[in-house]
Amino acid sequence: MTDASSTPSYDPSMSRRVVITGLGTVTPLGCDVETLWSALLAGKSGIHELSIMDTSKYKVHFGGDIPDFNVADHVEPKEAKRLDRFTQFAVHAGAQAVQDSGIDWEKTDRTRCGVILGSGIGGLNEIEEQIERMLNKGPDRVSPFTVPKMMVNAAGGNISIRYGLKGPNYAVATACASATNAMGDALRSIRGGETDVVITGGTEAAITRMGLAAFQNMKALSTRNDEPQRASRPFDSDRDGFVLAEGAGLLVFEELEHAKARGAKIYAEVLGYGTTSDAGHITAPDPEGLGAAAAMRAAIQDSGRAASEIDYINAHGTSTPLGDKAETRAIHTVLGDHAQNVAISSTKSALGHSLGASGGIEAVILCQTIQNNVIAPTINLDTPDPSCDLDYVPNQPREQKVDLAMSNSFGFGGHNACVLFGRFSHDGS
Repeated sequence: MTDASSTPSYDPSMSRRVVITGLGTVTPLGCDVETLWSALLAGKSGIHELSIMDTSKYKVHFGGDIPDFNVADHVEPKEAKRLDRFTQFAVHAGAQAVQDSGIDWEKTDRTRCGVILGSGIGGLNEIEEQIERMLNKGPDRVSPFTVPKMMVNAAGGNISIRYGLKGPNYAVATACASATNAMGDALRSIRGGETDVVITGGTEAAITRMGLAAFQNMKALSTRNDEPQRASRPFDSDRDGFVLAEGAGLLVFEELEHAKARGAKIYAEVLGYGTTSDAGHITAPDPEGLGAAAAMRAAIQDSGRAASEIDYINAHGTSTPLGDKAETRAIHTVLGDHAQNVAISSTKSALGHSLGASGGIEAVILCQTIQNNVIAPTINLDTPDPSCDLDYVPNQPREQKVDLAMSNSFGFGGHNACVLFGRFSHDGS
């Protein structure tokens, strides 16, 4: 058991500080940050019967799709046709984050600005559409735009082109840990002096015929068709699988002095990052959460802070029987006795699981938590699982000062990634 009171040896002055200056989201609870945050605090659910596809032949009929998404707010109709849905989400959320940051690209060295985004699957919509076209109409009818629409790096590439950003530009694909791994890479890029600004986070649009069928048939999804809004119930005894969702969460990471020089608003400071592999099963988590614990511990060590300082954890909390239990054990392992003092919530209870985008959306939520000193609840937590014995902020938001917060993301393949955000301190502490 780790001693939660011990402070790892690390000197933050050895590297450049990184802050968050812009936020943008596309989610089932709203396609902007303010709408999302208000809905979360109101205890609303974004889960409903799916409307972007016909589910009549499926065992699962519900999820977190975004039927009213309108890409025309930021993309011309002609351009939109050349973008898969996951890229449209990213462009929309990225435009919000850039606008929110107030950055003037004409006054910025864009050779030192990059885009690092995560997506677990990429352009699945385009892949399905073009395979169907090939089978029904022949190979000559496959669209010449297929590759630039389906490739997992299309989202970041289009954002880079949109703003003329000539620094690092690549995609991270580590299943449900994708966005958090992307943010970790962005942190390291700025810390190491390679960049001054990175647009980062994640995007996903996997609610398709193949996507729903594949997750359904591996028995990963909840089948609570009679009450979809109550289907995602992390840490509850009656949880029966995750709820498939879509969306994007993008943030502007910026070197502190660069942000201060232009008078930017600072939401939070990015303090730590840790990533590990379970090296076990391709889909099931380590039952003791050992890999998850190692990633959490690494993020704390990277931050130079003590585990006993953590106020809040936005849990991975997908509502699967094995995953929620393993994450609880990991938190106990890392925080020791302090685990009982930490507020924990899973906002996937309201949003469902947007796979590779989830870490980005939850990072935006983490920033709002620190800014507003309010913790969004874990809804649908009615009958706590005895093996999940921590404070999951059930059903009602909680006013609480949050100075140090963690976000967990764990993905198929054994990928574990954690980031640690803190309240920005102008005095340099």
